[in-house]
Amino acid sequence: MDNLSGHAMKLRYDFLVLGSGIAGLSFALKVAPYGRVAVVTKTKLDDTNTRYAQGGIAAVICDSDNYDKHVKDTLRAGCNINDPEVVEMVVKEAPAQINQLVHWGVQFDTNASGKYDLAKEGGHTEHRILHYKDITGYEIQRGLMNQIKNNPNIHIFENHFSIDLITQHHLGRIITRYDRDIECYGAYVLDKKSGVVKTFLAPITMMATGGSGNLYQNTTNPDVATGDGIAMVYRAKGLIENMEFVQFHPTAFYNQGVRPAFLITEALRGFGAKIRNCKGEEFMKKYDSRLELAPRDIVARAIDQEMKIHGDDYVYLDCRHIDPKKLVAHFPNITNHCMKVGIDITKDMIPVVFAAHYQCGGVKVDTNGESYIKYLYAAGEVSSTGLHGANRLASNSLIEAVVYADRAANHAITQFKKHEIPTGIPCWNDDGTTPNEEMVLITQSVKEVQSIMSNYVGIVRSNLRLDRALTRLEINYQETENLFRRSKVIPELCELRNLINVGYLVMKYAIRRKESIGLHYTIDYPPVEIDNSSVEKQEL
Repeated sequence: MDNLSGHAMKLRYDFLVLGSGIAGLSFALKVAPYGRVAVVTKTKLDDTNTRYAQGGIAAVICDSDNYDKHVKDTLRAGCNINDPEVVEMVVKEAPAQINQLVHWGVQFDTNASGKYDLAKEGGHTEHRILHYKDITGYEIQRGLMNQIKNNPNIHIFENHFSIDLITQHHLGRIITRYDRDIECYGAYVLDKKSGVVKTFLAPITMMATGGSGNLYQNTTNPDVATGDGIAMVYRAKGLIENMEFVQFHPTAFYNQGVRPAFLITEALRGFGAKIRNCKGEEFMKKYDSRLELAPRDIVARAIDQEMKIHGDDYVYLDCRHIDPKKLVAHFPNITNHCMKVGIDITKDMIPVVFAAHYQCGGVKVDTNGESYIKYLYAAGEVSSTGLHGANRLASNSLIEAVVYADRAANHAITQFKKHEIPTGIPCWNDDGTTPNEEMVLITQSVKEVQSIMSNYVGIVRSNLRLDRALTRLEINYQETENLFRRSKVIPELCELRNLINVGYLVMKYAIRRKESIGLHYTIDYPPVEIDNSSVEKQEL
């Protein structure tokens, strides 16, 4: 560490991890025996999408199941535009990573015989979902954090906001989008408490910042999910792909104005819950023979269509026919949440609506988890591995994150000593900037971006809507970049900037996708011009 004052502070590590969910923490644990690790997280260590995952983690671990079935289920859900080799790799490596999680102290429910109590979710043909009640993510986060906090080689930086990656650009080199030799040297990170922008330098950087659900007005994601990692890599001229595939979870608890929306896990439908419209009619038989256990894109669009037909703001999830003791025992978190607002799920139907939940695209990585930018790895929701294709199969996300964190760690420990950080990397320069004294400029723009995305780039799209969205987002982009250039850096402004970048990428890929497939569903294809967008030309 170079103990310099103010914005001149430089910290040197062997491995820099941005994000503290399952991908970031499992990577940190696996590289820690080889060097010093910094884990940077924008709020608290447990404020992650992982923590809020309810349903579970998919793996083939019982005799009635096999790898081929899991592979076929994943390809079918992803509309066969997945990478088959990646799908097979993740499926086959999953059981070993489950064992690793258990070794780290993560618990999964077992049945009376001592075997794992496996659930079944939409798109799966077998019971293969390991879970811990209906708070699986919380349990995984707990187990990993216990290991992290007891590891002397891992240093935790809470309330530190990652602003931008450091590359040759910061040494004066002009970098283009398709340069083959861009290298990552670390990141500029804002200490939210002191206001100091620190320079974190490391031969290896792992991007594990999660998703971007807060692009939309209604999301199951926590407030931290603002697409930071996607935007940082995009500005650094890394490659991004498949951003048009935004997954909306079909069943989030309907409670208007409450953010984030409380997730009603898909496992509840796997347990037998039925979806009904506000007239009390079951309707999934009109849309898919798999009924409530069809893949999420199909169920979410069916709910959207029923709401439009009847003019309703929500539909119902009905559990009243399920054995009440078993229902409460398996879903205590959902039971308690609903009870707090006066709904007894054993006697009352649950009002639900679809909500932005997961981004299937992201930072393009190879099978070692390395991005187009050398020495920069990505894992978890921020990455695009080829596993999900056009639609993520339920409970494949957590296993993807831990498999790719493992592969990235194994590769990174062979590379970090080969990568020398060049001298002369500058500290953050905010000369000529002043504190922003009008937060309304930021908060109002965030609302505008969320409104644009929700109304024009939602679950059903048209190129007319996308064209309008792009025009309106361009205005927000110009205003926000002007504000960023003249203002002292603060997290809220960075998050707005990142949301705009990611919103643009969703639109860009949606416009270029000339077919309705999976999570990208459109009703027409008149031409839309996007190449003149200022966001497309953005530099660090």
